[in-house]
Amino acid sequence: MTLPYKSFRSLYTGLMLLALGTSCNKAVEIDPPASRIISQEAFAGNASATSVITGLYSTMISNRGFVSGINGISMLEGMAADEITNYLPAIMGTTLQEFYTNTYNVGGDYFWSEFYQRLYTCNVTIEGVTASKGLSEPVKQQLLGEAKFLRALIYFYAVNIYGDVPLALTTDYRVNNTLSRTPKEQVYAQIIADLKDAQSLMGEAYFKGITPGTTERARPNKLAATALLARVYLYRKDWANAEAQATAVISNGVYQLEQDLNKTLTTTSKEAIWYLLTVDPINYATYDAQAFIPFTNPPGVTPITPGALSTSLVNSFEQGDARRDKWVGTFVANGTTYYYPFKYQKNPSGTPESLMVLRLSEQYLIRAEARAQQGNITGAGSAQADLDAIRAKALLPGTTATDKDGMLSAIAQERRIELFTEWGHRWFDLVRTDKIDELMTVLAPQKGGVWDPKHKVLPIPYAETQLNANIKQNPGYSN
Repeated sequence: MTLPYKSFRSLYTGLMLLALGTSCNKAVEIDPPASRIISQEAFAGNASATSVITGLYSTMISNRGFVSGINGISMLEGMAADEITNYLPAIMGTTLQEFYTNTYNVGGDYFWSEFYQRLYTCNVTIEGVTASKGLSEPVKQQLLGEAKFLRALIYFYAVNIYGDVPLALTTDYRVNNTLSRTPKEQVYAQIIADLKDAQSLMGEAYFKGITPGTTERARPNKLAATALLARVYLYRKDWANAEAQATAVISNGVYQLEQDLNKTLTTTSKEAIWYLLTVDPINYATYDAQAFIPFTNPPGVTPITPGALSTSLVNSFEQGDARRDKWVGTFVANGTTYYYPFKYQKNPSGTPESLMVLRLSEQYLIRAEARAQQGNITGAGSAQADLDAIRAKALLPGTTATDKDGMLSAIAQERRIELFTEWGHRWFDLVRTDKIDELMTVLAPQKGGVWDPKHKVLPIPYAETQLNANIKQNPGYSN
């Protein structure tokens, strides 16, 4: 694994354009000591150091990488699972079709390089902020907390997409370029450690620039770290800790379930815990809106959209579910009606949209599942109460589930509806609950593929296995 040293040029300005077009072999030719001098200058003061981390957020969303857009995690994992039907494989390219048919290419990089570019920036920030003598203590703690939070977030997706991955915690290329894959359990241990550190470093106030106290939730705070930690514990089947962390977010009082479904993914959403602000508000507030909302060229012909909602997802909404009305759009072309995700609606007047990363509804569903797994099924303070809170905002009656199996099934269904086409939740839920093989054995052939259990994780990019002999391919994939 090689990591890009040319990124230091943009550290100084805070733009963080992480050498996306530069080969890894050339990148490591930059002299490390010179790079370290530049990094020290970048972290010399509050404003320049803050620009490094805020520049990372801007880069994450503006590059339309794994966080959003046509090749983002919501689209691609939605294709891989049972959320999205790929209508235009010939037009939209091979990556979408590979995910749709679960026929992954060892030559494909997919998310790998971006993950490690972002992780490298996190490590640069952690080292630079820690060594800096020119930062005020509140800013120093906030930036360290944000960097550790982001490192945990990226590693969370890395281990769930690739399985065991190299655990890079330094900017030293001599170490990073010879790393082997770290067992998933150890990576999760680091994720948890980083999130606990982030909790202790950050406060509940949101920062804008170097000043705390903004109403804008565009940078993570202590509660964002808590929300992600609740998810991590859920994935680790640590039910008691998942419940405790979710409760800490829910009971805080800062966040409320958003009853206006059209505002759920906006900057004014009451349930927003952390979102990424748009960099292109004139055209689309989010690149997910651009990817999912169809258009025709010329009008009246096949819609230009890589994927519409699958029939199974559309049919899985209960009668009277307000989310079906508000979050599912329809588009008619050539006499065919297409259904598409309408959670992002370009940018409704007066309610600017943002790319929502963490929101309160997920915390209720995390706590519901954790409570059900611990046998707390019905009554006050139970899985039932949490599930019904989500159903109420969708104008649905309370759940009829009364036993553990029934409640877990009801929660899984509610997660499917509440979180569809958001951050790959459906795919990861199917994998972590061991439902993936049963579903995909039937579904993959219908999509033109053949299911193999190895497809639960992506192949390690062939180039990485050639650059670093210590990185071994995932089982079942051949170089």
